[in-house]
Amino acid sequence: MAANGSEQTVAAYIKHHLTNLTYGKLPAGFERHDGEIVAAGGDWTIAHGGDEATAMGFNAIHLDSMFWSLGLGVLFCWLFRKVATQASSDTPSGMINFIEMVVEFIDGTVRDTFHGRNPVIAPLALTIFVWVFLMNFMDLIPVDLIPHSLELLGIPYQKIVPSTDPNITMGMALGVFVLMVYYSIKVKGFGFVKELTLVPFNHPAFIPLNFTIEFVGFLAKPFSLGLRLFGNMYAGEMVFILIAVIFSAGAVWMVPAGLLQIGWAIFHILVITLQAFIFMVLTIVYLSMAHEDH
Repeated sequence: MAANGSEQTVAAYIKHHLTNLTYGKLPAGFERHDGEIVAAGGDWTIAHGGDEATAMGFNAIHLDSMFWSLGLGVLFCWLFRKVATQASSDTPSGMINFIEMVVEFIDGTVRDTFHGRNPVIAPLALTIFVWVFLMNFMDLIPVDLIPHSLELLGIPYQKIVPSTDPNITMGMALGVFVLMVYYSIKVKGFGFVKELTLVPFNHPAFIPLNFTIEFVGFLAKPFSLGLRLFGNMYAGEMVFILIAVIFSAGAVWMVPAGLLQIGWAIFHILVITLQAFIFMVLTIVYLSMAHEDH
């Protein structure tokens, strides 16, 4: 964290917290942060800084985003399986009661929003809501706690909120897009082609214009789905980082910074829940549109 509150140190602190732990291949001849020149054939390694991550190109992978997102997915599966094995006909209590409330809420939302018949939609909606919520919930952990602890072990960077990584949010949106295309073709058949070419102007002369309008609108759905989640969570993480910077301004700022931290955390509980709900509802709506055969 910034020790003297100078602009340069604060900027470096913020940049450090917004950098992913990236693994990839540095090209031959690239000069690394320590002055070492990458030998012929390149070097598969962990990036130290944004310039090295950029040089790795498309094949680089964010290890922290993958670890935390997959880990939280495993946690979700383990928790819900445990509750399912413990469920009985008796009156539920504790965690079982809470999980049942979540399942009933998701089931009711699907019934009200999805107008087709598909047994996959409700489990998919439940998975999306809980998984995205868990990823968003990591934003409530103090920004220095885990990254600083891992830095002591030699791990230079660590972003623990997967939904602040556009690769994660756009990857999930891409999965939704694939399902949209699949069910549009499966349910509508050739009618899907008609939707893209004969709407809104039902005349062969307007096919190029219709296709341009409809195809752009079709692609905009997954892009807006992924970018909306990323943008909101990235902004929330930035606020937490900026509040953390205030703690370095001196003892007189400790109490105001602490109050800001608590206040923003309480408000952010609503944000992380709402963003998970919006991602889930829009997924249901898009898949419902894919099942509508006029």
